[in-house]
Amino acid sequence: MAAQGIAEAMQAYTGLSPAAAVTILVLMLATYLLVSSLFVAPDAASSAPAKPPQERKEEQQQGEEETEAFVPYPDPVQLGEITLERLAAYDGKDPAKPILIAIRGQVYDVSRGRLFYGPQGPYSLFAGRDATRALALMSFDPIDLTGDLEGLGPDDLEVLQDWEDKFKERYPTVGHLASENAADGNNSGV
Repeated sequence: MAAQGIAEAMQAYTGLSPAAAVTILVLMLATYLLVSSLFVAPDAASSAPAKPPQERKEEQQQGEEETEAFVPYPDPVQLGEITLERLAAYDGKDPAKPILIAIRGQVYDVSRGRLFYGPQGPYSLFAGRDATRALALMSFDPIDLTGDLEGLGPDDLEVLQDWEDKFKERYPTVGHLASENAADGNNSGV
């Protein structure tokens, strides 16, 4: 009685007869086992000679020390006001420095996106620069790497707002660009 209920539920859920559903399940399992055996050799682990307990303990402690020392993304450093000239030094070429990008005067630490914004990344052109206009126009032209919004239409500004929202959501704000007047007058940037 219960088996018949299961068979009816299986047919209603999958649209297949119980025999077809079980056959497909068995084939999927066999395929999984075949493919996974290509990547993991079950005999490899058992054929390795066992290490003495003291040596295993030392390796484990060493592994823990290495794990503790590894910090993938350090906390972002607040830079405050920064000039365009100083921003250029944060282009990802120096692995000890964060990767920064400015949008509408706000400076974001995009180090977490190093694959995208780092030296070999598809968006490396934006690193260490004010990418406001380029993002609004979805342009990779170096001429557009500026904060100038003059001549942009409502659609361009909407695209820019979408980019800005994405950056605010994903990356920490670490400072703001110094205004050109302040930079020219007293060079007060970081």
